[in-house]
Amino acid sequence: MPIKLENVGIAVRDIDEAVSFFTDLGLTVVGRDTVSGEWADTAVGLDGNHAKIAMLQTPDGHGVLELFEYIHPDAIEMSPTLPNQIGMHRVAFSVDDIDVALKIAARHGCEPLRGVANYQDVYKLSYVRGPSGIIVMFAEDLTKHRG
Repeated sequence: MPIKLENVGIAVRDIDEAVSFFTDLGLTVVGRDTVSGEWADTAVGLDGNHAKIAMLQTPDGHGVLELFEYIHPDAIEMSPTLPNQIGMHRVAFSVDDIDVALKIAARHGCEPLRGVANYQDVYKLSYVRGPSGIIVMFAEDLTKHRG
């Protein structure tokens, strides 16, 4: 059976704030809607499911994020995810320049969990606490800069 990753869904506190963050990083909004009804209840498994959604695509055309802000039922606030918690861990992006990505994140009040790491002079990596507590990883491939 062929299988293809469709998207990664992330519940957010404020969809406009999250869309602003990800579009500043270079993703493009390919659709926004409000969803509800029996089909949404059945698909998601929540009675009275009603949410605002936004679909964002990465510039390479392969990755898609689906952000959703619940109108009903009320969103459940959790403590921010830690890198070692079981479950949805993070969303990761390859970036041409990690310093630029971190400056964009900082404009949204989003800072690295610790700093920027160098992995064997192959990658610069940093985990950032994004909007709604989402962990976002930036990875800059250092081998692209070598001649």
